Amino acid sequence: MRLSKIKMAGFKSFVDPTIIQLPSELVGVVGPNGCGKSNIIDAVRWVMGERSKHLRGDSMEDVIFNGSNTRKPVGQASIELIFDNSDGAIGGQYAQYGEISIRRQVSRDGQSKYLINGTKCRQRDVKDIFLGTGLGPHSYAIIEQGMISQLIEAKPEDLRIFLEEAAGISKYKERRRETENRMRHTRENLDRLNDLREEIEKQLNRLKRQANTAERYKKLKEEERRVKAELLCLNWQIQDTETREREQELKVKETRLDQLTAELRAAEVSLEKLRAEHTEANEAFNKVQGHYYRLGGDISRTEQSIQFSKDARERQQHECQGIQTELEESVGQMDNDRERMLGMQKDIDELE
Repeated sequence: MRLSKIKMAGFKSFVDPTIIQLPSELVGVVGPNGCGKSNIIDAVRWVMGERSKHLRGDSMEDVIFNGSNTRKPVGQASIELIFDNSDGAIGGQYAQYGEISIRRQVSRDGQSKYLINGTKCRQRDVKDIFLGTGLGPHSYAIIEQGMISQLIEAKPEDLRIFLEEAAGISKYKERRRETENRMRHTRENLDRLNDLREEIEKQLNRLKRQANTAERYKKLKEEERRVKAELLCLNWQIQDTETREREQELKVKETRLDQLTAELRAAEVSLEKLRAEHTEANEAFNKVQGHYYRLGGDISRTEQSIQFSKDARERQQHECQGIQTELEESVGQMDNDRERMLGMQKDIDELE
């Protein structure tokens, strides 16, 4: 497995799209200080998953070209590494590819993504590719200034990491660590599942009680419907019997009504005859009564003339006595009215 090509765009000092060809196993990059030699190594380590603090920057945005006096800043940085896999050093699902492309892209809004052969993937997938191959952001294959002295002065634990990487067992240790983490997570999940199981059992018991209650309610509801149906049936039978009895009574009453109507018509005919006879009798009676009233009128006028003369004299006498009495009553009434007026005047004064 060999790095054959590096494509850079917008990364640190490489603002323009740049392609660095690595045609052989020994390639030298020569140039004055500040020309960007270290940026090439930073680009390789950045694609392999290196953090910004190891790339001479404070944040991820520091790897994006920030502009100069003559150039405007760019919005994203992109690095793509092309590896020759003709020897099949990269196994797994990528073993069938003779050339593998690994690309990392980051923008100023904080979005970062990895791509393997143009397919979006995780950072973990990129690191898994380089496990056991000797490549990686902290592997012995990338040696920078001061790294030799660090290897000489390194502790045995640190040297062990490089030796394991050189021996190709680092990927197995990483897989073992992942397996242990998965087992630990599985145990934790099992504990959570047991808790959930206990909680679900409690809920199942509660739901079972609710189901029993619902089943009992359903049976009682069906019993209620049946009893209501029977009650409605009985009520309908009673109402039907009463309706038939009422119809029979109505028929009897209609027959009686017809009889009474016939009797009424016969009575009306008799009444008309009686009215005619009564009218004839009234006419004869009126003639006799008219003659009687004429005679009575003559007698009454004569008696009235006599009585009128007597009444006139007595009336005059009574009128004189009445006038005298009224005069006395008027005088008494005036005295009473005077006293009442004085009393009312006093009441008015008090009210005022």
